[in-house]
Amino acid sequence: MHRAALALFVVLALAGCAQPTPYQPARDGYGFSQQRLEDNRYRIVFSGNSLTPLPVVEDYMLYRSAEITLEAGYDYFIVADKQTDKSTRYLATFTDPFPYYGPYWRPYRPVWYGPQFQTGDYRPIQSFATSANITLHRGKKPADNPDAYDARDVVARLGPTIRYPAPESR
Repeated sequence: MHRAALALFVVLALAGCAQPTPYQPARDGYGFSQQRLEDNRYRIVFSGNSLTPLPVVEDYMLYRSAEITLEAGYDYFIVADKQTDKSTRYLATFTDPFPYYGPYWRPYRPVWYGPQFQTGDYRPIQSFATSANITLHRGKKPADNPDAYDARDVVARLGPTIRYPAPESR
């Protein structure tokens, strides 16, 4: 009984710590990174953990692209070579009708309760990463190019949805 309560406490404590990847520079493999390829060309990557849904990963990549565009003094960017990667792993959970393993001592004789038949459940755990090469441009965004984004418009529309990391306590 005590083992089950302790295991439940540990699972709940860890679940309370788990949260989607915030909008931040890459830390422990999760967050955004960029690489300048030419004067007006960058590669942007955003990797989310298993709690970060694909639309959020894609929005964060676009938001970072818009920030870089504005920081460099440009007006709009064009997304090229966008790629989304999905990583899937499986979490296995098993149930055991008789949770006692090993010897259980009764007065005068040991009784062995060995492994019983177990049933298992496998749950997929998915995480996403989106990368794109972008080119930065000045002037008015071309209306006939669906891969062109006005940087100011992207920041204005996505800005309220961006979730930043919690401030670190000292």
